[in-house]
Amino acid sequence: MNLTLRIWRQRGPEDRGAMVTYELADVSPDMSFLEMLDVLNERLILEGEDPVAFDHDCREGICGMCGVVINGQAHGPRDRTTTCQLHMREFTDGETIDIEPWRAAAFPVVRDLVVDRSGFDRIIGSGGYISVVTGSAPEAHATPVPKDIADAAFDNATCIGCGACVAACPNGSAMLFTSAKVTHLNLLPQGAPERETRVRDMVGAMDDEGFGGCTNTGECTVACPKGIPLTSIGNLNREYLRSLTRR
Repeated sequence: MNLTLRIWRQRGPEDRGAMVTYELADVSPDMSFLEMLDVLNERLILEGEDPVAFDHDCREGICGMCGVVINGQAHGPRDRTTTCQLHMREFTDGETIDIEPWRAAAFPVVRDLVVDRSGFDRIIGSGGYISVVTGSAPEAHATPVPKDIADAAFDNATCIGCGACVAACPNGSAMLFTSAKVTHLNLLPQGAPERETRVRDMVGAMDDEGFGGCTNTGECTVACPKGIPLTSIGNLNREYLRSLTRR
């Protein structure tokens, strides 16, 4: 395929940045999206230009490092698919593809398509843990957990912290991410000791980082590559109100 790429280039946080157009020929439909960017970068390096900076790591849809807005959609056009798992067969020969970084005040651009998502780390650090008793591992069935609770906790634990929910939200809210982490831990008996303080601390950290408020537009769940449900946000609100009555 022959493609026209319009890519956001920005040398640093203080630079204004702009969309730059590149023509790329002979792109295989079997390439992943990041492999296509690799091919472009190889050409740019050979031509003496700076390569396009973008985040990536496992390239298996697990780590959450990759993340760009492709034609206005976080992670691109395929549902429940991370950027690294998106293949070029989702596009057509001759197409123009716009590639931009996550756009949110709490995710400042570092360079080109790379943004600073350390705000997520600080939310996790504020309460995303459980108390444990050191020693030998307990028996697997020592603490019974009902199947529906275990399933709900596991569904929320699949969140990879990529930030697509923030990028898709018109308010730049991190409620889906925070609710997934709170729901995952608060549902399980192991998370019970910090249940009240966890939700207050994580919501407080989220607000301190400058993420926007949730207005239930639902764009976050559409963009989420792991399908975290909107009901998780409702659960976070219930947990937060519960914690206020138990202070």
